[in-house]
Amino acid sequence: MLPRGALYRSGALHAMSAKGAGGLEGLGVRAVVDLHSRPEPTDRPDALPGVGIRYLHVPVFTEQRWPQEQMELYPSMAEHAGRAVLAVLRQLPAEDEGPVLVHCASGKDRTGVVVALVQTLFGASEAEVVADFVRSNIELGLSVAQPSAPQGHNSLPVAARHLCRALLWIRSHHGSVPAYLRAQGATERDLSMLPDEASAGHRPVSPS
Repeated sequence: MLPRGALYRSGALHAMSAKGAGGLEGLGVRAVVDLHSRPEPTDRPDALPGVGIRYLHVPVFTEQRWPQEQMELYPSMAEHAGRAVLAVLRQLPAEDEGPVLVHCASGKDRTGVVVALVQTLFGASEAEVVADFVRSNIELGLSVAQPSAPQGHNSLPVAARHLCRALLWIRSHHGSVPAYLRAQGATERDLSMLPDEASAGHRPVSPS
């Protein structure tokens, strides 16, 4: 399993307060992986504290365009998130190093998928991965009720079925999450830190 405190997910860091900066320093975060599209950091660059944090910009979507419907968005994110998952995997700490923080705009969609895939690689169960994924609704104060008017993705709640659609896309196209990463250029050395059962196989995911 992924050690507790090795990986964090977050919303955008461009408007981080002094308290937030102190929190990052207190956690000992040593690397930030930014999943924003290429145009987004130009308008809202990360406000990282200090000089000891490595910054990596690895877009899930290169351009600031993606499907508006969530049930279409999540398979599309799965299709494009492989490089980001691999980047996070390569940044994960050894025992004596600090954690990695992953973020996009709100920390629930692009970040939710990438972190869920990393958790899956380290042997977390479907129930554990989904439970962590849907915590975004509580943390961001998002209502699970259907919105009465069109809303931006930042204000839309997430649901287990969204993540399941992403995982099903990966497994239907690649067979397993490790095979998906191999298609993105992962080496056996990259995958050597994973539990044997995670690197060799996969768990079925229900579409409901």
